[in-house]
Amino acid sequence: MPTDVPQPDDPAPAAIEPRYAAPARLWRALDRHRPPGVDAVDSAWRSPVRGPWLTSVLGAVLLATLPLVIVTGLLDWIAYGPRFDQAFPRDVGWLHPPVFDWPTRPAWLFRVTQGLHVTLGIVLVPVVLAKLWSVVPKLFAWPPARSVAQVLERLSLLLLVGGILFQSATGLLNVQYAYLFGFDFYTAHWYGAWIFTVALVVHVAVKLPRLVTALRGPGFARTPLARTRPEPADPDGLVAHRPGPATMSRRGVLALAGGGALLLAALTVGQGVDALRGTALLLPRGRRIGDGPTGFPVNRTAAAAGVTPDRTGSGWSLTVRAGDRTEALDRDRLLALPQHTATLPIACVEGWSTSQTWTGVRLRDLAALVGAAEPATARVRSLERGGLFSRATLHGGQVSDPDALLALRVNGVDLSPDHGFPARIIVPALPGVHCTKWVEEIVFDG
Repeated sequence: MPTDVPQPDDPAPAAIEPRYAAPARLWRALDRHRPPGVDAVDSAWRSPVRGPWLTSVLGAVLLATLPLVIVTGLLDWIAYGPRFDQAFPRDVGWLHPPVFDWPTRPAWLFRVTQGLHVTLGIVLVPVVLAKLWSVVPKLFAWPPARSVAQVLERLSLLLLVGGILFQSATGLLNVQYAYLFGFDFYTAHWYGAWIFTVALVVHVAVKLPRLVTALRGPGFARTPLARTRPEPADPDGLVAHRPGPATMSRRGVLALAGGGALLLAALTVGQGVDALRGTALLLPRGRRIGDGPTGFPVNRTAAAAGVTPDRTGSGWSLTVRAGDRTEALDRDRLLALPQHTATLPIACVEGWSTSQTWTGVRLRDLAALVGAAEPATARVRSLERGGLFSRATLHGGQVSDPDALLALRVNGVDLSPDHGFPARIIVPALPGVHCTKWVEEIVFDG
C-alpha cells in the first residue's frame, strides 16, 4: 500500500496557532465557552480532499461565470424598458442603473442574454453545491470570528451563501412556474441579486489573494484516489483537523460537479435551440406544444388570458391612432396592406426561445397610415385584461426597424389563438412578453 494513503491513525495536519485581534479577550472567552456539540460537529468533517486548492478551483469557476449571470440579468431588466415604467420591479430608487433604449440588432440579442442568464443559473447549481460542501466546516467554526475584520467577512459570507441559495431556488421555481414562495418574484430576485453581488465583491476582495496563492501552489487535479491526502493546515481552517481515509479524489469531486453541470446543460440547452427542443426536459414550456407550423412553445394561452373566440372573430378590428387621426382596420384590410416576412426569434423571461417566420404589416407602415412618419413611441394594448403584460410601449427605434411587424401569419399559416390571432407584435430583440398578442390598439406618439 502506498505510504501516502491516509489512515485513521495518521497524524492530523499541524494546526496553525489561532491569532486574536482586538478585542482579543472577547474572542478568547468565546473560545473557552464552546457551545455543546461544536467539537463533535467539527470532528465530523473528515474528508481529506477539503482544503484551499479544491475550494479555490471551484471558486475560480464561479468567479469566471457568476459575473456573466449578474450582467445578463441587469441587461434583461434594461431590455424591458424602465424608461416606460415597464421593467419589474418598477421603483428601484437609488439602485436604478444607467439605462438605454434596447437595440433591435442583432435580432438574437435578448435571446442570448436571457438564455445565458437562465441556462448558466441552472448549470452552475452543482458547482455552487460543491463549493458550499468544500467550505461547510467553516460555517460551524468556533469562535465565529477572531477579529472585527473577520466579523465583517463572516457577515459577507452569510449574505453570499444565503444570497446564492435564495437566487438559485427562486430562479428555478420561476422557470418551473411554481410560485410557492408567496411574494413577488421580480422584486425579490432584483433585490436579492444586489445583496448577493455586493457580498460577492466583498468576498472576492478579501479572498482573492488566498485563491491566487492556492492555485499557484502544487496542484492536485492528477492525484489518484490511492495517493489522495490532506493539504497542510491553512489559516482558514478548511483542512480537516482529523482527516479520515479518502473515498474520492479531488479530481473525482471536480468530475462529479462538472458532470452534474454538463447533465443540466444537456437537459436545458434545448430550450433555446429549435433542433434540440425535445431535450429540454427541465423546462415545462420550453418544448413544442404540438406538430405543424404553430406547434412551437407558448407562454400564455388565449384561455389563460381570457381572450375568447367571440372577441377575435369577424367583429374584431385594430384601432391605430396618432394625434387626432384614427383608423379602424379589420383583418381583411390588414391583409390587403403591403406584407413583409421576417424570420425572427421570440424569447421568454423563463429562458426558452424559438425562431419562426412571421408575416404581417410593418409597424412603420401603420404609423405612416395615420400620419406619424417618425413616432417616438408606440403604445400597444391587448384584448387581454388585467395581465401584467397586456400593454407594452415600444421606443422609436423599435417601431422603425424594417422587421418590426404586426404579425398576422406565422410559417405560412394564420396565427393560432394561443399565438395571438388575429394579430400580434413581433420586433427583433424584444422580450417575448412585450411582443403583445391579441392586439386591439396601437397609439403612435411624438
